[in-house]
Amino acid sequence: MGLFSRKNNESAVATASAVATLPVDPALAALTGSYTIDPAHSSIGFTVRHAMVTNVRGSFAEHEGTLDLNGADPAASSAVIDVRIASIDTGIADRDNHLRSGDFFDAERFPLMTFRSTGAEQLGGDAYRITGDLTIKDVTKPLAIDLEFNGVATDVYGNERVGFEGSAEILRSEWGLTWNAALETGGVMVSDKVKLNFDISAIKNAA
Repeated sequence: MGLFSRKNNESAVATASAVATLPVDPALAALTGSYTIDPAHSSIGFTVRHAMVTNVRGSFAEHEGTLDLNGADPAASSAVIDVRIASIDTGIADRDNHLRSGDFFDAERFPLMTFRSTGAEQLGGDAYRITGDLTIKDVTKPLAIDLEFNGVATDVYGNERVGFEGSAEILRSEWGLTWNAALETGGVMVSDKVKLNFDISAIKNAA
């Protein structure tokens, strides 16, 4: 069951005609609505290479967002996510404080990292690519996130939930995160490439 429609490279007229005649999947249509991300059952994290030889993993404990799903026109679905930079957690307090400082995120001046979706496409099956604008330190650049739709379920409290997991890669220097230190053996302390990881559970809002 898909959530987002596949992009079609054929003529707009042919596409419009085909869409108009396709029946709407009742199960998909039932997902239409506004959802609130449940931070207690979601995670937004990252992985970055340290000293050229190992990976450091971290996450942001405080985040919020909404999903607006449109079952009749899945491509019209959208996502909004706000992440509080000060909640960064890599398991080492000194490192977390350095990441919050002006050398990296400058969390006091720029407290939020935000994502606003602008489009979506189906890659096949339950695989999707969501595109949008990622803002860090008041720098906004496009980002594509590859996602897998994990399905829908009703939890023990009667909440209807949808789930997604996905990832994206960025070059942190493009968002002004340029601090580094050279190693005596060559290379640098922190890689420019960062992998972002998303595991999202969202609850459907009451109509």
